Amino acid sequence: MKSLTITYDDGVARNRSLREHIATQVYAGAGVTAIAGRLDMAPSKLSEKLAGCDSGGKPRGLSIDDLERYIAETKDVTPIHYLIERYLISPEAQHAEALAQFAKLAALMEPLAKSLGAKWP
Repeated sequence: MKSLTITYDDGVARNRSLREHIATQVYAGAGVTAIAGRLDMAPSKLSEKLAGCDSGGKPRGLSIDDLERYIAETKDVTPIHYLIERYLISPEAQHAEALAQFAKLAALMEPLAKSLGAKWP
């Protein structure tokens, strides 16, 4: 069994779905036309896949092959980070991380409280 340590920006899983996350990345990054060209896809087709349906409401989705090609062509691995944050971080690990962050904040508060003349435990 292998173990891997991954560092990524917190909050990657703020989108409701992986498709929405990729859409956010595309629209905030190079744009639909540029990304569609890299994926050898018409911009309108990519827009439909990112929206989840065509203009008539017929379902359209990103395939696993589309996802792999997107990651390979754009070098954007945040979809993988999204899945890790969404599905692999246990509630216990989230709790432990929150406690660690709280402890760091508490340590920063002590000198501030003293400089304000406030009593700090």
